[in-house]
Amino acid sequence: MSLDLIHLIHETISETINQAKVKTKYHQPLVGFAAADDSLFDQIHSEHILPTDLLPNAKTIVVYFLPFQGELAETNRQDPYVARQWADAYIETNGLLSTIACNLQAALSTHGVMAAFEQPTHNFDTVKLRSRWSHKSAAYIAGLGTFGLHSLLITPAGCAGRFGSLVLDREIPPTPRPQEEFCLYRAKGACLYCVRHCPSGALTEEGLNKQKCYAYVQEVDLHFSDLGSCQVCGKCATGPCGGVK
Repeated sequence: MSLDLIHLIHETISETINQAKVKTKYHQPLVGFAAADDSLFDQIHSEHILPTDLLPNAKTIVVYFLPFQGELAETNRQDPYVARQWADAYIETNGLLSTIACNLQAALSTHGVMAAFEQPTHNFDTVKLRSRWSHKSAAYIAGLGTFGLHSLLITPAGCAGRFGSLVLDREIPPTPRPQEEFCLYRAKGACLYCVRHCPSGALTEEGLNKQKCYAYVQEVDLHFSDLGSCQVCGKCATGPCGGVK
């Protein structure tokens, strides 16, 4: 049964992306699974809600990553500010992630599977700067990557992209977490591209100053006010860990 559900999930995600009327181009999406009772969810519970808060009978968390094609990261890298294409991709991909979640929920319901989800963004405390549900943390628990110095999750397809997740009331075997470290700085003490290219000074070798980062992306949001809410920057996601070309 779990193999049928896994196939359905992959098929629904791919079909939704292929049918989407968006300008943004993506590489093959990544999908991972985590057990709802994984102890790591308890460890982050002080900052985030539990899977059972989204779905009382939660058994599995499905996480999916939509990696941007390399040209987009290159465009944002070369732009002296934040590339408008990057802001567009943020808006478009958030909408696409919501559509994927809705389509997965509908497809799974035909197999008697209950599902619940949080929106891909704008579900955070603007004072503490913490999301009530972290798609990135769920992705880490689901084995999709490791956290870099820049606090982004680096997957085998890079970190330039967006995550979404869905909580199910059906068991699917969890994805093993990677044993290697994908952040070059944390693995070898090398790189620091993200620190050198952070326009706000929010990133240092000690990590990310969320308040500085948030203040900067609010300025960007005002700059692209015609697009809707797009508190973005993404300069730290355009380096060696950004993704494949």
